[in-house]
Amino acid sequence: MRLDSIWELAAKSGSVTPEELQLEVGSSATLRGQLGKILNYYNHASKGAILAAAADLLGSTSVLSAGKGFGEGFLHSVKNPDSRILSVGGICEDGISGVMSGVSAYGSHLAVASSYGAFMAALGHVSSRLHAIGMQSMAERMPGEPARPLMLICAHAGMKTGEDGPTHADPQALQLLQENFPEGSALTLTPWDPQELWPLLTRALQVRPALIAPFVTRPNESILDREALGLAPATDCVQGLYRLRAPKGQADASIVLQGSGVTYAFLESAFPILEKEGLDLELFYVASAELFNALPEAKRREIYPEETAKVAMGITGFTAATMHRWIMSEAGRAATLHPFQGKHFLGSGQADKVIAQAGLDGESQAAAIMRYVDTRAGTPTRA
Repeated sequence: MRLDSIWELAAKSGSVTPEELQLEVGSSATLRGQLGKILNYYNHASKGAILAAAADLLGSTSVLSAGKGFGEGFLHSVKNPDSRILSVGGICEDGISGVMSGVSAYGSHLAVASSYGAFMAALGHVSSRLHAIGMQSMAERMPGEPARPLMLICAHAGMKTGEDGPTHADPQALQLLQENFPEGSALTLTPWDPQELWPLLTRALQVRPALIAPFVTRPNESILDREALGLAPATDCVQGLYRLRAPKGQADASIVLQGSGVTYAFLESAFPILEKEGLDLELFYVASAELFNALPEAKRREIYPEETAKVAMGITGFTAATMHRWIMSEAGRAATLHPFQGKHFLGSGQADKVIAQAGLDGESQAAAIMRYVDTRAGTPTRA
Protein backbone atom coordinates (compact mmCIF):
# COMPACT_ATOMS: atom_id res chain seq x y z
CA MET A 1 0.00 0.00 0.00
CA ARG A 2 1.37 3.39 -0.97
CA LEU A 3 -0.64 6.60 -0.55
CA ASP A 4 1.93 8.54 -2.57
CA SER A 5 0.82 6.54 -5.61
CA ILE A 6 -2.48 8.44 -5.59
CA TRP A 7 -0.79 11.84 -5.71
CA GLU A 8 1.68 10.64 -8.35
CA LEU A 9 -1.06 9.20 -10.56
CA ALA A 10 -3.17 12.35 -10.22
CA ALA A 11 -0.18 14.54 -11.08
CA LYS A 12 0.60 12.71 -14.31
CA SER A 13 -2.97 11.89 -15.38
CA GLY A 14 -4.17 15.41 -16.02
CA SER A 15 -7.78 15.71 -17.13
CA VAL A 16 -7.79 12.86 -19.66
CA THR A 17 -10.04 10.05 -18.45
CA PRO A 18 -8.43 6.58 -18.52
CA GLU A 19 -9.87 4.38 -21.25
CA GLU A 20 -11.52 1.94 -18.84
CA LEU A 21 -13.43 4.80 -17.18
CA GLN A 22 -14.59 6.57 -20.33
CA LEU A 23 -18.33 6.84 -20.99
CA GLU A 24 -19.93 6.39 -24.40
CA VAL A 25 -22.26 9.02 -25.83
CA GLY A 26 -25.81 7.69 -25.72
CA SER A 27 -25.18 5.46 -22.73
CA SER A 28 -26.32 6.26 -19.21
CA ALA A 29 -24.52 6.47 -15.89
CA THR A 30 -24.96 7.89 -12.42
CA LEU A 31 -22.69 10.56 -11.02
CA ARG A 32 -22.34 8.54 -7.81
CA GLY A 33 -21.52 5.37 -9.76
CA GLN A 34 -18.82 7.04 -11.83
CA LEU A 35 -17.30 8.54 -8.69
CA GLY A 36 -17.20 5.08 -7.08
CA LYS A 37 -15.43 3.63 -10.13
CA ILE A 38 -12.84 6.41 -10.06
CA LEU A 39 -12.14 5.85 -6.37
CA ASN A 40 -11.72 2.14 -7.08
CA TYR A 41 -9.27 2.96 -9.89
CA TYR A 42 -7.14 5.05 -7.55
CA ASN A 43 -7.47 2.46 -4.79
CA HIS A 44 -6.03 -0.30 -6.97
CA ALA A 45 -3.31 2.02 -8.28
CA SER A 46 -2.22 2.62 -4.67
CA LYS A 47 -2.74 -1.04 -3.63
CA GLY A 48 -5.45 -0.10 -1.16
CA ALA A 49 -4.62 3.37 0.19
CA ILE A 50 -8.28 4.46 0.17
CA LEU A 51 -10.61 3.55 3.05
CA ALA A 52 -14.35 4.26 2.78
CA ALA A 53 -17.35 4.34 5.10
CA ALA A 54 -21.05 5.07 4.65
CA ALA A 55 -23.16 3.40 7.37
CA ASP A 56 -26.16 1.78 5.60
CA LEU A 57 -25.57 3.68 2.33
CA LEU A 58 -22.49 1.87 1.04
CA GLY A 59 -24.30 0.46 -1.98
CA SER A 60 -26.82 3.24 -2.43
CA THR A 61 -24.19 5.98 -2.69
CA SER A 62 -21.88 3.67 -4.71
CA VAL A 63 -18.95 4.22 -2.35
CA LEU A 64 -18.85 0.44 -1.86
CA SER A 65 -17.23 0.37 -5.30
CA ALA A 66 -14.12 1.97 -3.81
CA GLY A 67 -13.33 -1.35 -2.12
CA LYS A 68 -14.25 -3.65 -5.00
CA GLY A 69 -11.56 -6.26 -5.65
CA PHE A 70 -10.26 -6.15 -2.11
CA GLY A 71 -11.45 -8.21 0.86
CA GLU A 72 -15.20 -8.74 1.24
CA GLY A 73 -16.97 -7.37 4.29
CA PHE A 74 -15.64 -4.77 6.71
CA LEU A 75 -12.05 -4.09 7.61
CA HIS A 76 -10.67 -5.90 10.65
CA SER A 77 -6.94 -5.49 11.17
CA VAL A 78 -6.54 -9.14 12.21
CA LYS A 79 -9.46 -11.11 10.76
CA ASN A 80 -10.06 -9.18 7.52
CA PRO A 81 -7.10 -6.87 6.78
CA ASP A 82 -7.63 -6.76 3.02
CA SER A 83 -11.00 -4.99 3.12
CA ARG A 84 -11.03 -1.27 2.31
CA ILE A 85 -14.48 -0.61 3.83
CA LEU A 86 -14.89 0.54 7.42
CA SER A 87 -17.84 -0.07 9.73
CA VAL A 88 -18.17 2.94 12.01
CA GLY A 89 -21.65 2.08 13.27
CA GLY A 90 -25.15 3.44 12.85
CA ILE A 91 -26.54 6.14 10.61
CA CYS A 92 -24.39 8.86 12.12
CA GLU A 93 -22.56 11.13 9.68
CA ASP A 94 -20.97 13.07 12.53
CA GLY A 95 -19.36 9.90 13.88
CA ILE A 96 -18.30 8.67 10.45
CA SER A 97 -16.73 12.00 9.48
CA GLY A 98 -14.97 12.21 12.84
CA VAL A 99 -13.42 8.76 12.51
CA MET A 100 -12.50 9.28 8.87
CA SER A 101 -10.88 12.66 9.53
CA GLY A 102 -8.65 10.85 12.00
CA VAL A 103 -7.82 8.19 9.40
CA SER A 104 -6.77 10.85 6.90
CA ALA A 105 -4.82 12.82 9.51
CA TYR A 106 -2.51 9.86 10.17
CA GLY A 107 -1.30 10.21 6.58
CA SER A 108 -1.39 6.56 5.54
CA HIS A 109 -4.81 6.58 3.84
CA LEU A 110 -7.17 8.80 1.92
CA ALA A 111 -10.39 8.49 3.93
CA VAL A 112 -13.76 8.76 2.19
CA ALA A 113 -17.03 9.26 4.08
CA SER A 114 -20.31 9.12 2.16
CA SER A 115 -23.98 9.80 2.86
CA TYR A 116 -26.87 11.95 1.70
CA GLY A 117 -25.59 15.47 1.10
CA ALA A 118 -28.44 16.73 3.27
CA PHE A 119 -26.79 15.09 6.28
CA MET A 120 -23.12 14.79 5.36
CA ALA A 121 -22.60 18.50 4.66
CA ALA A 122 -24.23 19.49 7.95
CA LEU A 123 -23.13 16.71 10.31
CA GLY A 124 -19.67 16.42 8.77
CA HIS A 125 -19.04 20.15 8.97
CA VAL A 126 -17.46 20.19 12.43
CA SER A 127 -15.09 17.31 11.69
CA SER A 128 -14.09 18.76 8.33
CA ARG A 129 -13.49 22.21 9.88
CA LEU A 130 -11.36 20.74 12.65
CA HIS A 131 -9.50 18.63 10.10
CA ALA A 132 -8.76 21.78 8.08
CA ILE A 133 -7.53 23.54 11.23
CA GLY A 134 -5.29 20.57 11.97
CA MET A 135 -3.86 20.61 8.46
CA GLN A 136 -3.16 24.34 8.80
CA SER A 137 -1.31 23.70 12.08
CA MET A 138 0.67 20.90 10.45
CA ALA A 139 1.70 23.20 7.60
CA GLU A 140 2.86 25.84 10.07
CA ARG A 141 4.97 23.31 11.94
CA MET A 142 6.11 21.41 8.84
CA PRO A 143 6.48 23.99 6.03
CA GLY A 144 5.96 22.48 2.60
CA GLU A 145 4.08 19.43 3.89
CA PRO A 146 0.91 19.02 1.75
CA ALA A 147 -2.46 18.56 3.41
CA ARG A 148 -3.86 15.09 3.98
CA PRO A 149 -7.33 15.29 2.41
CA LEU A 150 -10.55 14.09 3.94
CA MET A 151 -13.26 13.37 1.36
CA LEU A 152 -16.90 13.89 2.29
CA ILE A 153 -19.14 12.62 -0.51
CA CYS A 154 -22.39 14.56 -0.47
CA ALA A 155 -24.39 11.97 -2.37
CA HIS A 156 -28.03 11.88 -3.48
CA ALA A 157 -27.65 15.65 -3.69
CA GLY A 158 -30.51 17.92 -4.59
CA MET A 159 -34.03 17.73 -5.94
CA LYS A 160 -33.71 14.45 -7.83
CA THR A 161 -33.84 12.67 -4.48
CA GLY A 162 -37.44 13.88 -4.33
CA GLU A 163 -39.11 10.60 -3.36
CA ASP A 164 -37.30 10.81 -0.02
CA GLY A 165 -38.98 14.13 0.65
CA PRO A 166 -37.76 17.59 1.68
CA THR A 167 -35.72 16.15 4.56
CA HIS A 168 -33.40 14.38 2.13
CA ALA A 169 -33.72 16.31 -1.16
CA ASP A 170 -31.92 19.29 0.29
CA PRO A 171 -30.84 22.33 -1.78
CA GLN A 172 -29.14 23.89 1.27
CA ALA A 173 -26.23 21.46 1.65
CA LEU A 174 -23.83 23.18 -0.77
CA GLN A 175 -24.13 26.54 0.98
CA LEU A 176 -22.78 24.95 4.18
CA LEU A 177 -19.44 24.12 2.51
CA GLN A 178 -18.93 26.15 -0.67
CA GLU A 179 -16.54 29.09 -0.11
CA ASN A 180 -17.06 28.59 3.63
CA PHE A 181 -13.43 27.70 4.48
CA PRO A 182 -10.17 29.66 4.25
CA GLU A 183 -9.08 29.80 0.63
CA GLY A 184 -7.17 26.71 -0.42
CA SER A 185 -8.30 24.49 2.45
CA ALA A 186 -11.48 23.04 0.91
CA LEU A 187 -12.87 22.20 -2.52
CA THR A 188 -16.51 21.58 -3.35
CA LEU A 189 -17.17 19.77 -6.63
CA THR A 190 -20.54 20.10 -8.37
CA PRO A 191 -20.37 18.22 -11.70
CA TRP A 192 -23.48 17.98 -13.88
CA ASP A 193 -22.18 15.35 -16.32
CA PRO A 194 -20.64 12.01 -15.20
CA GLN A 195 -17.88 12.73 -17.73
CA GLU A 196 -16.72 15.62 -15.56
CA LEU A 197 -15.92 13.47 -12.54
CA TRP A 198 -12.50 12.18 -13.58
CA PRO A 199 -11.02 15.61 -14.44
CA LEU A 200 -12.63 17.28 -11.42
CA LEU A 201 -11.61 14.70 -8.84
CA THR A 202 -8.15 14.32 -10.31
CA ARG A 203 -7.66 18.09 -10.18
CA ALA A 204 -8.79 18.06 -6.54
CA LEU A 205 -6.23 15.36 -5.74
CA GLN A 206 -3.55 17.42 -7.45
CA VAL A 207 -4.41 20.43 -5.28
CA ARG A 208 -4.62 18.33 -2.08
CA PRO A 209 -6.79 20.58 0.10
CA ALA A 210 -7.79 19.51 3.60
CA LEU A 211 -11.35 18.79 2.43
CA ILE A 212 -12.72 17.50 -0.87
CA ALA A 213 -16.53 17.49 -1.04
CA PRO A 214 -18.08 16.12 -4.27
CA PHE A 215 -21.85 16.65 -4.68
CA VAL A 216 -23.29 13.81 -6.76
CA THR A 217 -26.86 12.86 -7.63
CA ARG A 218 -28.59 9.48 -7.46
CA PRO A 219 -30.41 8.86 -10.82
CA ASN A 220 -29.08 7.58 -14.11
CA GLU A 221 -28.26 10.34 -16.56
CA SER A 222 -27.78 10.24 -20.31
CA ILE A 223 -24.27 10.82 -21.61
CA LEU A 224 -24.91 13.67 -24.04
CA ASP A 225 -22.97 14.39 -27.22
CA ARG A 226 -21.39 17.61 -26.06
CA GLU A 227 -19.75 18.33 -29.41
CA ALA A 228 -23.03 17.92 -31.34
CA LEU A 229 -24.77 20.26 -28.89
CA GLY A 230 -22.04 22.87 -29.25
CA LEU A 231 -20.92 22.41 -25.64
CA ALA A 232 -17.39 22.71 -24.29
CA PRO A 233 -15.50 19.46 -23.58
CA ALA A 234 -15.89 17.97 -20.11
CA THR A 235 -12.22 18.64 -19.39
CA ASP A 236 -12.94 22.39 -19.20
CA CYS A 237 -14.60 21.77 -15.84
CA VAL A 238 -11.19 21.91 -14.12
CA GLN A 239 -11.37 25.70 -14.49
CA GLY A 240 -14.10 25.64 -11.83
CA LEU A 241 -16.45 27.89 -13.78
CA TYR A 242 -16.28 27.45 -17.53
CA ARG A 243 -18.13 28.61 -20.62
CA LEU A 244 -20.32 25.65 -21.44
CA ARG A 245 -21.58 27.16 -24.70
CA ALA A 246 -20.32 30.11 -26.70
CA PRO A 247 -22.93 32.20 -28.54
CA LYS A 248 -22.85 32.21 -32.33
CA GLY A 249 -23.10 35.97 -32.37
CA GLN A 250 -24.14 38.60 -29.85
CA ALA A 251 -25.62 36.69 -26.93
CA ASP A 252 -29.26 37.42 -26.11
CA ALA A 253 -28.52 36.40 -22.52
CA SER A 254 -25.79 34.94 -20.34
CA ILE A 255 -26.92 32.08 -18.11
CA VAL A 256 -24.95 30.59 -15.20
CA LEU A 257 -25.92 27.01 -14.30
CA GLN A 258 -25.02 24.94 -11.24
CA GLY A 259 -26.39 21.54 -10.32
CA SER A 260 -26.85 18.39 -12.37
CA GLY A 261 -30.65 18.27 -12.17
CA VAL A 262 -31.28 21.80 -13.46
CA THR A 263 -28.58 21.52 -16.12
CA TYR A 264 -30.01 18.34 -17.61
CA ALA A 265 -33.48 19.93 -17.53
CA PHE A 266 -32.07 22.93 -19.36
CA LEU A 267 -30.13 21.03 -22.02
CA GLU A 268 -32.72 18.34 -22.70
CA SER A 269 -35.85 20.50 -22.55
CA ALA A 270 -35.36 24.26 -22.21
CA PHE A 271 -32.58 24.64 -24.78
CA PRO A 272 -34.58 23.20 -27.72
CA ILE A 273 -37.47 25.57 -26.89
CA LEU A 274 -35.16 28.58 -26.75
CA GLU A 275 -33.47 27.63 -30.01
CA LYS A 276 -36.88 27.50 -31.72
CA GLU A 277 -37.49 30.99 -30.41
CA GLY A 278 -34.27 32.08 -32.08
CA LEU A 279 -32.42 32.96 -28.90
CA ASP A 280 -28.63 32.79 -28.93
CA LEU A 281 -27.39 32.07 -25.42
CA GLU A 282 -24.04 32.14 -23.68
CA LEU A 283 -23.90 29.41 -21.03
CA PHE A 284 -21.59 29.02 -18.06
CA TYR A 285 -21.37 26.13 -15.62
CA VAL A 286 -20.04 26.14 -12.04
CA ALA A 287 -18.20 22.86 -11.44
CA SER A 288 -16.19 24.13 -8.46
CA ALA A 289 -16.32 27.66 -7.09
CA GLU A 290 -13.03 27.16 -5.25
CA LEU A 291 -11.13 25.88 -8.29
CA PHE A 292 -12.24 28.99 -10.16
CA ASN A 293 -11.19 31.23 -7.27
CA ALA A 294 -7.73 29.65 -7.33
CA LEU A 295 -7.11 30.77 -10.93
CA PRO A 296 -5.03 33.92 -11.53
CA GLU A 297 -7.17 37.05 -11.64
CA ALA A 298 -6.46 37.65 -15.32
CA LYS A 299 -7.63 34.13 -16.18
CA ARG A 300 -10.80 34.54 -14.11
CA ARG A 301 -11.64 37.77 -15.92
CA GLU A 302 -10.96 36.12 -19.27
CA ILE A 303 -13.33 33.24 -18.54
CA TYR A 304 -16.05 35.25 -16.80
CA PRO A 305 -15.73 39.03 -17.19
CA GLU A 306 -17.30 41.27 -14.57
CA GLU A 307 -19.38 42.85 -17.32
CA THR A 308 -21.01 39.46 -17.92
CA ALA A 309 -21.70 38.97 -14.21
CA LYS A 310 -23.59 42.28 -14.23
CA VAL A 311 -26.05 41.13 -16.90
CA ALA A 312 -26.27 37.37 -16.28
CA MET A 313 -29.05 35.39 -14.61
CA GLY A 314 -28.58 32.09 -12.83
CA ILE A 315 -30.27 28.70 -12.64
CA THR A 316 -29.25 26.58 -9.66
CA GLY A 317 -30.32 23.39 -7.97
CA PHE A 318 -28.99 24.82 -4.73
CA THR A 319 -29.85 27.97 -2.75
CA ALA A 320 -30.04 31.45 -4.26
CA ALA A 321 -27.06 32.58 -2.18
CA THR A 322 -24.76 30.16 -4.02
CA MET A 323 -25.39 32.24 -7.16
CA HIS A 324 -24.43 35.60 -5.66
CA ARG A 325 -20.77 35.03 -6.51
CA TRP A 326 -21.72 34.93 -10.19
CA ILE A 327 -24.81 37.15 -10.56
CA MET A 328 -24.02 40.75 -9.62
CA SER A 329 -27.09 42.75 -10.61
CA GLU A 330 -30.35 43.08 -8.70
CA ALA A 331 -32.27 42.29 -11.90
CA GLY A 332 -30.18 39.19 -12.52
CA ARG A 333 -30.62 37.96 -8.97
CA ALA A 334 -34.37 38.60 -9.11
CA ALA A 335 -34.55 36.53 -12.31
CA THR A 336 -32.34 33.71 -10.99
CA LEU A 337 -34.17 30.41 -10.59
CA HIS A 338 -33.63 28.27 -7.49
CA PRO A 339 -35.53 25.57 -5.54
CA PHE A 340 -36.89 27.96 -2.88
CA GLN A 341 -38.24 30.61 -5.26
CA GLY A 342 -41.76 29.51 -4.29
CA LYS A 343 -40.89 30.38 -0.68
CA HIS A 344 -41.44 26.86 0.63
CA PHE A 345 -39.69 23.51 0.97
CA LEU A 346 -40.39 21.11 -1.87
CA GLY A 347 -42.61 18.07 -1.51
CA SER A 348 -42.03 14.38 -1.95
CA GLY A 349 -42.38 12.75 -5.36
CA GLN A 350 -40.66 11.56 -8.50
CA ALA A 351 -37.68 13.65 -9.57
CA ASP A 352 -39.38 15.35 -12.51
CA LYS A 353 -42.41 16.23 -10.39
CA VAL A 354 -40.29 17.83 -7.67
CA ILE A 355 -38.26 19.79 -10.21
CA ALA A 356 -41.51 21.00 -11.82
CA GLN A 357 -42.88 22.01 -8.41
CA ALA A 358 -39.77 24.15 -7.97
CA GLY A 359 -40.35 25.82 -11.33
CA LEU A 360 -37.07 24.40 -12.61
CA ASP A 361 -38.34 22.04 -15.31
CA GLY A 362 -37.32 22.81 -18.87
CA GLU A 363 -40.50 24.65 -19.87
CA SER A 364 -40.39 26.86 -16.79
CA GLN A 365 -36.70 27.60 -17.33
CA ALA A 366 -37.33 28.55 -20.96
CA ALA A 367 -40.22 30.85 -20.02
CA ALA A 368 -38.16 32.59 -17.33
CA ILE A 369 -35.23 33.14 -19.68
CA MET A 370 -37.50 34.58 -22.37
CA ARG A 371 -39.03 36.97 -19.82
CA TYR A 372 -35.56 38.06 -18.75
CA VAL A 373 -34.46 38.63 -22.35
CA ASP A 374 -37.61 40.66 -23.05
CA THR A 375 -37.16 42.73 -19.89
CA ARG A 376 -33.56 43.56 -20.72
CA ALA A 377 -34.50 44.45 -24.30
CA GLY A 378 -37.41 46.61 -23.15
CA THR A 379 -39.88 44.65 -25.27
CA PRO A 380 -43.31 43.38 -24.14
CA THR A 381 -42.95 40.30 -21.99
CA ARG A 382 -43.97 37.04 -23.62
CA ALA A 383 -46.66 34.97 -21.93
